[in-house]
Amino acid sequence: MKLMFAVIHDEDANKAVKKLNQNKLGVTKLSSSGGFLKNGNTTLMIGVEDERVEEVMKILESECAKRTEVEIAAPYPPGGIPMLNYSNVPIKVEVGGATVFVVDVEEFRKI
Repeated sequence: MKLMFAVIHDEDANKAVKKLNQNKLGVTKLSSSGGFLKNGNTTLMIGVEDERVEEVMKILESECAKRTEVEIAAPYPPGGIPMLNYSNVPIKVEVGGATVFVVDVEEFRKI
């Protein structure tokens, strides 16, 4: 048995959970946040038999599409005070997709 942790973009969470549930895969959904963009993420915990890991990967790949967004970043000097005479800097950032960790489960009990 494996425990899969999938960190996905909030926008993709509902459709990913729906598709996993349609395939009779149980999911626990946790709210999380990323470091760079500080946008909301969702971390899915999925317990699966070894032979279903690829099935989960394919579902996540189809439901968690990568896309490019433009973020506006204001330049900050050391000390944290915004520089008023500089314009904000647009940065193209790839969001979406999934970061998936797969770990072995030594024991599993439903109580």
